[in-house]
Amino acid sequence: MRRLSLLAALALAALPAAAQNAERGRQLYQTHCGGCHYERVHQRAPERSRVRSLAELRVEVVRWAPQTRRTFTIEDLDDLAEYLNRSHYRFEK
Repeated sequence: MRRLSLLAALALAALPAAAQNAERGRQLYQTHCGGCHYERVHQRAPERSRVRSLAELRVEVVRWAPQTRRTFTIEDLDDLAEYLNRSHYRFEK
């Protein structure tokens, strides 16, 4: 899998994603994201959330990914967004 820069990932984050793997996204989240914050952060009241659509969720995943100090592929980011959408946000595709 090819690694992309953050700028390229941001540009691609707003595009419709290919088939994602929510289970893989869960594993990535637990391994790389859960150490800094817990899943309840995604359950805040809608008026307090920055995320109001699936596109915005994908942008936020890309935006926060560098905090893990891991280079994610586009597929990783799509899987993370898919997991978060299915488990917490439930935006229409």
